[in-house]
Amino acid sequence: MRFIALPAAFALTTLLSACGAQADPNWRIIDPENLMVIETTKGRIIVELRPDLAPQAVARMKQLTRDGLYNGLQFHRVIDGFVAQTGNPGNKDGGKSALPNLPAEFIAKLKPDDYHAVVTRSDGTAGFLGTLPVETSSAAEDARRGEGTTQFWGAYCPGVVGMGRDDAFDSANSEFFFMRGAARRLDRLYTVVGMTVEGIEHTYALQTGEPPASPDVMTRVRIAADIPEAERPTVAAMRAEGLEFQNFIGVTRGEKRADFSICDLRVSVKVEIPSSQ
Repeated sequence: MRFIALPAAFALTTLLSACGAQADPNWRIIDPENLMVIETTKGRIIVELRPDLAPQAVARMKQLTRDGLYNGLQFHRVIDGFVAQTGNPGNKDGGKSALPNLPAEFIAKLKPDDYHAVVTRSDGTAGFLGTLPVETSSAAEDARRGEGTTQFWGAYCPGVVGMGRDDAFDSANSEFFFMRGAARRLDRLYTVVGMTVEGIEHTYALQTGEPPASPDVMTRVRIAADIPEAERPTVAAMRAEGLEFQNFIGVTRGEKRADFSICDLRVSVKVEIPSSQ
């Protein structure tokens, strides 16, 4: 996975000032209400949640986070090149919270302007919804439906976060998993809730096993909006439609040629923690 280098002169304080007057063409500040901050035994992981793609699943993750259910839970299933799974109150596959199961949210209908296409094919497009890689239906299919929307679904690339479930499509509850590799066979079969924007290297460092002999743990999980301002991380993400990211796409496409995939790209972020931390 190749990562774009951040401009040396970039500073979040500068961007925050600019956002007060005019939107920065290359960067945006992620809403802290949609940032899940996960402290683990391997380090901090931050996830951008996407309620526009999976509103009920994201609301559930926020609720369980605020209820404290995730604190102390193990990464009970960690497979090299595949997933790191957690969020089970019993620290094993099959357990659930006391809340009812969730409906499948595999596909969403959004306005085409809500995302930026990177690849356009006859059968659809691939691009980014914020930091999240997604695929869409084709323009011809959208026109046949006549709704003025495009059908979106998350692309299971490295760093994508999905909801675990049992065999039934509507059996997701509290478990979630981090992708440790690309597994596009999961697309439209498991609800996607967000994208890892910081700490993806920590998901790769987790102890492996089903279950691991010495499992790693989520020591504390919070929504950034609930963290006191003096210690709250601020996260800026590169805009997929911005010139800086477009330049990166061009370089990557040139290198990969026919093998180019949406999973070859990753939206860059900048995380700023108050100096007291």
